[in-house]
Amino acid sequence: MQTLFKPHHSHPSRTPLPSPPPRPLSLPPPRFLFPSLNAASIPLSISRFPNPGRRLAAFSVSDFGSPLPEREDENEDLGLDGVVYERTLRLVECAMFAAVGGLAFLLSSSLAIENYFGCFFSLPIVLSSMRWGVTAGRKTMVATTVLLFVLSGPVKALTHLLMHGLVGLTMGSMWRLRMSWGLSLFFCTLVRATGAVGYVLLSSFLISENILALITINVHAAVTLIFNSLGFNSVPSMSSIYVLFGTLVLFNCGCFVLLLHVLYAMFLARLGMKSSLNLPGWIDNAL
Repeated sequence: MQTLFKPHHSHPSRTPLPSPPPRPLSLPPPRFLFPSLNAASIPLSISRFPNPGRRLAAFSVSDFGSPLPEREDENEDLGLDGVVYERTLRLVECAMFAAVGGLAFLLSSSLAIENYFGCFFSLPIVLSSMRWGVTAGRKTMVATTVLLFVLSGPVKALTHLLMHGLVGLTMGSMWRLRMSWGLSLFFCTLVRATGAVGYVLLSSFLISENILALITINVHAAVTLIFNSLGFNSVPSMSSIYVLFGTLVLFNCGCFVLLLHVLYAMFLARLGMKSSLNLPGWIDNAL
């Protein structure tokens, strides 16, 4: 019984001793690659950053969900008189003129009716130059050439560029700068004649035949035949044949350019652009 009911002696509670504070971790001083550098030679002073609170004050966080302030410039640019609207309209019109001119030339050449509608192929470039400036006309000409190059190859593209694109750009530039019709006819005739000669050279390269030599030989034979029928026994020289050939080319191109001037002046006058044209007196009275 004594062993069963052994009295339990309670021990007094021990209070835990306070643990000593942790010692700060001591690190060895940094060792640099160069012995001349040590910790004391690197000054770390906050005085090098003058007034750091002023810099941080510029970075303020806005309220979450608050609407952003609208700029008045954006609303003004999107208006009918804004810069964005004007640039967009210019881009759309230039693309439309280029597409219409390229597709009209492609369909006409495919159906072999380009001789009947050849006077209208330069009109989109002239319209673009008159409305938006010489730069817009040049972009329209380049876009038309690229479109024809993609759709039908380089031959059609170069043909349109030499025979119609350069003439339209020259005429639109002359009219945009309000030059007289005399200068416009002169420069457009030279450009048309140069393009015609370039087109003949391009055709000669493609068929591996000198077409200019064939033309001059035929002209020489025709002139010799005319002289013999008139009773002249002289044979014209090749230099005179070249001069005659160049004169005929310039005369043909001049008549074509004059027709374009009259036709385009009538068309632009019907569109309400008569005030922007520098027309001569006889055509102004007729319109």
